[in-house]
This record gives sequence, structure tokens and C-alpha cells, in this order.
Amino acid sequence: MATVHLRIGDLVWGKLGRYPPWPGKIVSPPKDLKKPRGKKCFFVKFFGTEDHAWIKVEQLKPYHPHKEDMIKINKGKRFQQAVDAVEEFLKKAKGKEQGSHNSEDKNKSAGPDAKGRKNLGKAGKLLLEEDEPGALGGGCPPRDDKDLTDSDPEPSSVQRLVPGTVTGFKWDSSPVMDDPHFHHFLLSQTEKPGSSMEPISKRLKIIEEDAGSTSIQAADSTAINGSITPTDKRIGFLGLGLMGSGIVSNLLKMGHIVTVWNRTAEKCDLFIQEGARLGRTPAEVVSMCDITFSCVSDPKAARDLVLGPSGVLQGIRPGKCYVEMSTVDPETITELSQVITSRGGRFLEAPVSGSQQLSNDGMLVILAAGDRSVYEDCSSCFQAMGKTSFFLGEAGNAAKMMLILNMVQGSFMATIAEGLTLTQATGQSQQTFLDILCQGQMASIFLDQKCQNILQGNFKPDYYLKHIQKDLRLAISMGDSVNHPTPMAAAANEVYKRAKALDQSDNDMSAVYRAYIH
Repeated sequence: MATVHLRIGDLVWGKLGRYPPWPGKIVSPPKDLKKPRGKKCFFVKFFGTEDHAWIKVEQLKPYHPHKEDMIKINKGKRFQQAVDAVEEFLKKAKGKEQGSHNSEDKNKSAGPDAKGRKNLGKAGKLLLEEDEPGALGGGCPPRDDKDLTDSDPEPSSVQRLVPGTVTGFKWDSSPVMDDPHFHHFLLSQTEKPGSSMEPISKRLKIIEEDAGSTSIQAADSTAINGSITPTDKRIGFLGLGLMGSGIVSNLLKMGHIVTVWNRTAEKCDLFIQEGARLGRTPAEVVSMCDITFSCVSDPKAARDLVLGPSGVLQGIRPGKCYVEMSTVDPETITELSQVITSRGGRFLEAPVSGSQQLSNDGMLVILAAGDRSVYEDCSSCFQAMGKTSFFLGEAGNAAKMMLILNMVQGSFMATIAEGLTLTQATGQSQQTFLDILCQGQMASIFLDQKCQNILQGNFKPDYYLKHIQKDLRLAISMGDSVNHPTPMAAAANEVYKRAKALDQSDNDMSAVYRAYIH
């Protein structure tokens, strides 16, 4: 097979873990981002959303020769949007190139530096342009797009940056090199270990807890050969909110047969267009499906869905599986588990840790507890919606763990907001405060994203403020039930309550900032 040379500025198809080949552009990495050791790879920026990754040369194909083949094997809406973004990028590049040719004669006397830039060729011109957004990830790089182009090499160094050539194009899947989770978090330069390539039910690591109970942790969700083999079981899904919508989209994308229901029926329309089936009531969905997931807002909504008119309980039959993914209190989980199993059903709780963006990207963390066999039956579903899952033993354990995690996250968010407002009140730069934080031990994608939201005044919900306040309230109540103090969470809860009083309930949790400035 002919050798294909790739270089900075080329448009390519890149293979990321379980995802289909995706269009991207080879760019120079940020100066402070180290290349993985011993790997011949390029730093690729993907079209469609914002993601970057180191990709092995074996996992790259030139864009134009393989465009038709790639379009045939992927018909997804997000994929088509990414391809459209490439075509728009090419139009702009062509327009700029034609404009450059038209003005070349006028600039012959502009000096050697200008001439050198004109002689960069296509790859150099692409580098000097503002990059288009990339695809597939929930990551938020510490540098903006302009910083990436500012660090691009001069013409003399472009050729030296070519690390290798592409031969053969074997589309294998290396979980370390290809999974976007491992490489689009630009704040971390440490190589994370790859996962076993066995199915999830065969990759369970037993962890002995201090209390004597046993938890079971599933390894990373990369499946055999880098793809997911969907279960042949019929899947139901109840609740198409911020989290549920992304989950259902990924289930469909990975080939699952899904029946959906939502209290506001119009939300189902988009998923019907993508191949989902429509259930008229929760009871009907459960009766039609082998495994039914639920993801709703709070304990009352979760109870109503099961116990209300035409609810889940009316559709439960022996052997039917019900998976509660809502973040609720342990008492609610215990009650739902009891009523489901009393009808011969099988019950699993599986709340998810993450945000709307991580839900859309299939990168949630799933905490499961209850019927272990249901957990194993949900293997391909959890692989489609998340990057990893944990089995924590008896029903109620996952609810406890999730409330503790969200208590910490909510308290942290309130503290960040307090720090930003104090920075401003003392005459310091909020952007400098953020820059310093992002260079220290507290650096994280969460910190960077939420602070940027605040500085830009962008509070579009990624995780509703009203929901994090609900989680804080439930965590405090859980602490009371075991006589354990939660003073930090209690203080944060009061700040969120004030933010709710200021009509911030339906904004992102970062809108807690507004409680400090009013």
C-alpha cells in the first residue's frame, strides 16, 4: 500500500476509541503539552464540538480520499454537522487562498517576512487561520483557539514537526491513545493506563470496604475492538431532560433498540426521528421492554413515575428490569426497590455523575447498586453512556455515594464563586485569579469551565442550580440520619437557596455566583 505523508495543517479522519472515524485537522499542540512517549502521533483538533487529542498515525486517514466511504458508514446527525463544518472551513480557506493570489503581485515588495508567510503553502495557511471548533469531547482546554494558532511554528519548523508517515491504516483501537477522555484534558500531561479489552462483566475488580461490604469497580468502558456490541434486549427510557437526552442519543448511536417516554411528549420527537420508538405511558414502556431506565429530577418525580397512574408498577412483570438513574435519597431507592421486586421485577439503581456535556459525549460515571445480574445485563448500555461504572453492592449505596459526591461538588462551586467575588471586591483581576488556579494543584476542567461561565455571564444550564441545591439538601438530611455534621454543605446550601430566591433555579449551578453580588 502506498505511503501517505501527513503534516501540520492537513485535514484527516481520526479514530477515537469506540467512536466512528471523525473529521479533524492536524495542528500544533500547546507548547506545554507533552507528546506521549514512544508514540508516533499527531495532535488533532476535531470538527463539530471542542475536542483535541493525540492520535497515532495508524489511526489517521487523509480527509478527501476517504470522505465518501466515511459518510456511508456513519449517518448520525452530529457526524453530518461535523462534515458540514469541514466543508465550510474548506470554502473559507479556498476564498482566502484566492484572495491571496489576487493580491500577490501587489505585495512583492512587502519584504522577506511577508513573502515567507505567503510561501507557507496550504498547510501553513491553515495554521495561520483561526481554527474551527473540534468534535466529540466535553473537555475545555486551558488555552483558547487563538493561543493554539499563536504557538504554531514558523515555516522553517513545519517540516520538522512531521513525526512519521501513515501506512496500512489499520483501524484498531488503543484505549490509551484513542479514547478522548485520556487525551483531551490538556491540563493533565500524565499518561493514564489503558483498560482491559474484555467485556465489562468480565472486568470487575473487587474492592473490600472498611465497613466489611464489597464493592465492584468496572474498568474503563472501551469494548472489544473499540466498538460496542449492543444488547439484543429491548431498552426503555423514561425522562428526556438534560441528562436523559444525551444518554438516549448515545444508546441509539451505538445501535440499541430504545423506546422513549417523557412527560412533555414533544421532547420525544427528535429521538423518534433518530430511530427510537414511542411509548404512550411509563407502564406501556415497561411492558414493551426488557430493561427500562428512568432519569428524572427528584424523589417525588421518581416515586410518581413508578407509583402514579399508568406508572411503571402497572407494567412490571416477573423478569422485567427497572434501573433508576435519578439522583435521589437512599430511602426512595429502598422503597422503589421493594415495590419493583414485590411484583417479580429486578431492580438496579444507577445514578450518574456528570453534566449535560458529558452526557452528550457518553462520558458519564455510573454508580450502580442492587441486582448484580441487572448490572451485567446493562453492560453495553453503560458502555454507550459512560466512560466507567462502579457496582457498589446493595440498593441504596449508590444513592449515598452520589449525594456525597454532589455535596462536595456543590460546596466547591459555592467556594469558587465566593473567591471570584472577593477577588473583585478587593480590586484584583478575576481572570488572573482563574489563571493562577488553573496552573496550580486545583486545576480541573470543572474549575475552568465554571469560572469561564461566570466571567462571560453565561449561565446556560449544564447542571441545574435547583438540582444541586436539592442534592445538598438531601446530603445534609442523610448526615442528620447518622448524626454526622455537614457544616460546609449546610453553609453552601444557604447560598444556593439565596440564588434560587433570585430566580436562578433554571440556570447552571455556576449562577450561584449571583447570590454573592446581589
